[in-house]
Amino acid sequence: MKSAIIFSGTGPILILTTYESLTNPAFVKKLAAKGINKFVAIELPVERVKSVYTGTFDIIMEDLHQTDDLRVLDYNGHNIFNAFSVKEWGPAIRFEPD
Repeated sequence: MKSAIIFSGTGPILILTTYESLTNPAFVKKLAAKGINKFVAIELPVERVKSVYTGTFDIIMEDLHQTDDLRVLDYNGHNIFNAFSVKEWGPAIRFEPD
């Protein structure tokens, strides 16, 4: 399980995914289906995300399949930025199609 902030042209979203990598071709294809073709991803500790989004997190987890899945937890950049310190962010992962 991974949790990440995905920065794209429309602003940040907070996602949960069962993909092992945020650059996995199938993961990238799922983002593209949502209109996100290039992005910067920042991983967040899943336990920290769970503590911030307790009720919503549990609802999303019930709907999240065990493999190859992606769910948007929050699409309000203001909420996301206020909920997490940049000190909690992992390294940036940049993706742009060839």
